[in-house]
Amino acid sequence: MSKHVKQMMINEIRSQIGDCRDLLVVDSSKVEAFTENKWRLALHKKKIRALGVKNAVARRALADIGITSLDKALTGASTLIWGGEDIVALAKEIVASAKDVKNLAIKGGTLSGTALSAQEVDALSKSPGKKELLGQLVTLFLSPGARLGGALLGAGGRLAGQVQAIAEKTDDAAAEPAAS
Repeated sequence: MSKHVKQMMINEIRSQIGDCRDLLVVDSSKVEAFTENKWRLALHKKKIRALGVKNAVARRALADIGITSLDKALTGASTLIWGGEDIVALAKEIVASAKDVKNLAIKGGTLSGTALSAQEVDALSKSPGKKELLGQLVTLFLSPGARLGGALLGAGGRLAGQVQAIAEKTDDAAAEPAAS
C-alpha cells in the first residue's frame, strides 16, 4: 500500500472520529454478514458508529489525535465503535450486542485516555449513565427543600401556623411603641 493511500485512510479515520475520545474496540470478523449488517443498522439508529480498520493505520490515526491507549486492543481484526449518549451508554449497548450477536467479541476501549480491558468495559456497562447520574444529583439537591416543604405542610400546617403567629406577635410588638 502506498504512503499516499495510507495517509488518505488515516485522514478518513480522523475525520470520522472527529472530537470523540471515548472509543471501544470489537472483533466482528467472525459474525455472519447478514447478522453484522443488522447489528450495524441497529447501532446507526442509536447514533453509534462502527468502522472496520487496519490496525497499523488506526494506531497512527489515533496517535495523531492523542489516543494511544488503544494500542494493545488493536490486534487482529478490529472495529472501532464510538458515539451514543456517553461512554456508559455505548458500553451498555456493545455488551448487550455481544450477548445477542454470536461471535462478536469485545477487545477493549479507552475512556478519557485510559485503556479499558474487555472486563472493564463490561463493568462500565453496569454503572449508571449520564442521565441516571443527573437524576441522582437533582434528587440530592431537591431533598432538603422537600423536607422543609413537608415540615411546613405536614400535620395540618402546624409549623406554618406557628411561624405566622410568631410573625404577627413580632409585628404587634413593633407597632405598640410607635402608637405611644
